[in-house]
Amino acid sequence: MTPTRGYHHGDLRRALLDTAVEAISESGPAALSLRDLARRAGVSHAAPAHHFGDKAGLLTALAVQGFDLLAETLGQAGDDLLAAGVAYVDFAVRHRAHFEVMFRPELYRAQDPQVRAASDRAGNVLRDRVAGLPARDGGAGEPGRDALAAWSIVHGFATLWLAGALPPRVGDDPREAARYVISRLVE
Repeated sequence: MTPTRGYHHGDLRRALLDTAVEAISESGPAALSLRDLARRAGVSHAAPAHHFGDKAGLLTALAVQGFDLLAETLGQAGDDLLAAGVAYVDFAVRHRAHFEVMFRPELYRAQDPQVRAASDRAGNVLRDRVAGLPARDGGAGEPGRDALAAWSIVHGFATLWLAGALPPRVGDDPREAARYVISRLVE
């Protein structure tokens, strides 16, 4: 557990989000409470509610932050689908708390315009990478369905990795394991 630290000045909103990431990393999003978050951040019990309203508001902000980070990560991965898929899995491992919130829309306000915009940005990067795939069987591909297939594969792999549900023979490097699995599908 992180020791209580006093908050003195600066960006309290960011400090609360960072503290929420730490708490979620330890106990998962369901166990998070605004009261515990305030205690961990060394601020009044009212401070998180002042910035986010309630737990759903806090997790909405965390989802927005996560989708923005994911869009940035995918954008930096290069133009091919294999690199984007590996980057997606790497994001899930490095930003597990965000990942655990982002894909549990019952925890936050999924229809919030900022969430939708951030989610769309991340999805658009993945769709752009899928658009570079060659058409199968000489016919035209279906970008929407192809993007759904690609996302399902990388998200499923990331979720299995995080749950520890993959067999030991996969190894201990999520990027290399993901590269092997994804390459089998895009070649």
